[in-house]
Amino acid sequence: MRITLAQINSHIGNFEGNLQKILAGIETAKSQKADLVIFPELATCGYPPRDFLEFKDFIEECERVMDQIRLASKDIAVLIGSPSVNPDLTGKDLLNIAYFIHDQKIIHKQAKTLLPTYDIFDEYRYFEPAVEWNVFTWKGYRIALTICEDLWNLGNVNPLYKVCPLDQMIDQAPDIIFNVSASPFAYDHASERIEVVRANVIKYKKPLFYCNTVGSQTDVVFDGGSLVFSPNGDLYDELPYFTEVIKTYELNDVVKGKRNPSDQEQTKDKYALIHDAILLGIRDYFGKLGFKSAVLGLSGGIDSALTCALAVRALGKENVIGLMMPSRYSSQGSVEDAVQLAKNLGIRYEIIEIEPMYQKFLEQLKVIIQDRPFNVTEENIQARVRGTLLMATSNKLGNILLNTTNKSEMSVGYGTLYGDLCGGLSVLGDVYKTEVYELVKYVNKDHEVIPHNSITKPPSAELRPGQKDSDSLPPYEVLDPILYQYIEKRLGPREIIAHGNDEALVKRILRMVNINEFKREQTAPVIRVSSKAYGMGRRMPIVGKYLG
Repeated sequence: MRITLAQINSHIGNFEGNLQKILAGIETAKSQKADLVIFPELATCGYPPRDFLEFKDFIEECERVMDQIRLASKDIAVLIGSPSVNPDLTGKDLLNIAYFIHDQKIIHKQAKTLLPTYDIFDEYRYFEPAVEWNVFTWKGYRIALTICEDLWNLGNVNPLYKVCPLDQMIDQAPDIIFNVSASPFAYDHASERIEVVRANVIKYKKPLFYCNTVGSQTDVVFDGGSLVFSPNGDLYDELPYFTEVIKTYELNDVVKGKRNPSDQEQTKDKYALIHDAILLGIRDYFGKLGFKSAVLGLSGGIDSALTCALAVRALGKENVIGLMMPSRYSSQGSVEDAVQLAKNLGIRYEIIEIEPMYQKFLEQLKVIIQDRPFNVTEENIQARVRGTLLMATSNKLGNILLNTTNKSEMSVGYGTLYGDLCGGLSVLGDVYKTEVYELVKYVNKDHEVIPHNSITKPPSAELRPGQKDSDSLPPYEVLDPILYQYIEKRLGPREIIAHGNDEALVKRILRMVNINEFKREQTAPVIRVSSKAYGMGRRMPIVGKYLG
């Protein structure tokens, strides 16, 4: 049997676009003399469709696409994921289905059993889990169908579910396992995914074909990296990350483990992965919304410089505009660094002095300010003037404003609502400040893109004389590990203190995180690159008072 994996980038709700991509994949598989082509989970509508699934018309569109796929299945089999109406009047209205179609007939369908309801996932909100698990025979092979999470419950120390679908099927003696998947990216997830799939293969001793989706859906990036395993547990092939790929395999070769020596596993370097994930996140956010160009503020600092460099790589230098908006507190060096970055990247840039606007605000607010001392009020006015200029540019030129705030700043509220937190997309909101420096090293690995001065000078918002981030925050090399333990690892304050951290410092940092939840609720979608990003995957109460 010749089996094709079609690792495609679906667009949520773009039924005609998705259909044409699927039909093209079927034709490509036919040209490669495949007997079967496998597409990802919910490929007809895109993943995650979220509350679109509550629209009857949305489900009818999925069914229309499925009818066209069925008609295209002459002389080839198609395995694809799509939502379906639950025929049982009890339970949720929908099922998450893997359809196996051949010669214009649905040969078999299997509902998803394990419906994740954690982090970015909320599948049990919409779908009813499977209660039947049946192997079927096609071309003399007994086949077990699974969907994404169905492989992630092997009865380990802390299983999330009470059932394991393949355990229900193994007594039916399957010869091969197929999995259609929508497994999102995190920089440490690719290796984990390989080991989870490998564990299934070792347990059941069957060849396994795992087709993952690729592409970015607002904040969630899917990296692809589809897998083929030989029954002895060897990784036969791993498809590239962050790109659409259609590739065909001879089953007998997979069973024998005769991997092509030119097929190599993809890099697992953390910063190479984050770099490529962010590029895909930017590119798909713009492309799927129908936008081409971006604007952002350039301060001469490392965060805006990195954001700009990534935007240029994702969108092209002709589609990125930088605004430099110096105030009385901006150093000449910062302006020069921003100009040098723009020249290095070849982008259009404009310098707009904000002093006249800042002064006008102060004059108009004199009745409020009176003789009160300079504080965060005056700092925030500068940030909001800049935000207004950036949004005006975005509106007038029809581009999207990119937010440049990093995860460390976003965590502790070191940013101004309606000022530097403005934007349609947060590029670095899931990248800690210490990781920003490492990512800049990766960007600069071949030649200097981001100026040396932007990297080496002490971080500063430059909103008052001589200001440095360290005036308000602990050093980032101290702050970031504590944030990581609290946010990614979900450790409480007592646990973090037990790791050797100062009690007063831990409580101060955690308090800053908690009281600034209201800011994060109002900021742009964050491109997710870690296991716990701000947004859909971290749902915290704004008025909570948890300090342990």
